Parts: sequence; C-alpha cells; structure tokens
Amino acid sequence: MDPFNVHTQAAELLETARDSTAGRAAYMPVGGPGTEMTQTVIALAGGFQLDEHENPGEATVLVLSGEVELGSGDSVWSGSEGDLLDVPDARHHLLAKSDATVLLTSVKRRSGLTA
Repeated sequence: MDPFNVHTQAAELLETARDSTAGRAAYMPVGGPGTEMTQTVIALAGGFQLDEHENPGEATVLVLSGEVELGSGDSVWSGSEGDLLDVPDARHHLLAKSDATVLLTSVKRRSGLTA
C-alpha cells in the first residue's frame, strides 16, 4: 500500500465541505465492507455537525484541525488540533465549532462473542 497523507486529504475534503450544502465531506482510506476496523477522514464546515447516531463499536476521533464538540446526552467534550477523543458507547453527535477535520477510527463490535 502506498503512503496516504491524511493532512493533504483533510485539506481537500474541507474545501469540498465548505462548498457543500450539507457542510461535510468524508473519505475512508482504510476499511470498508467486510472489515472490522475503519479509518475515515471527515471534514466539517464551521457550525455543521454529524447528527446524533449510534456507536457501532469502539471509536476515537483525532482532531486534525479546527475545533469540535463531541456530545452524548448531557455530556460534551471539546477538542482542538491534536486532541484524541474517545467516542462514548452511546448515541452521540459531532459539532464543528470552526472549520474542522478529524480522523475517525472505529472497530465494529463482533456479535455473538462472549468473554
């Protein structure tokens, strides 16, 4: 696999997000159907968000640029460039307080496994 520059991809996605009525753009360089782990570069224009959704497994958000808020229920965690946020095992949303890019890493839960 050739090297993949996350920052270059994030900058390109942020331009797309700024021009989009949804205010967001994403690219998944790692993973996809049939894989357990995925990594997705996400760009959000300031003021836009990923609406509340379920967490299908363990996940982290690495803030590449800008400022974001990760919220779940009454809890909110703020992050800026370089911060690593642990995604709660609950419904949550991600709000861009300014133009922002993040790297989402997630590992799907395996069903039917016991400890």
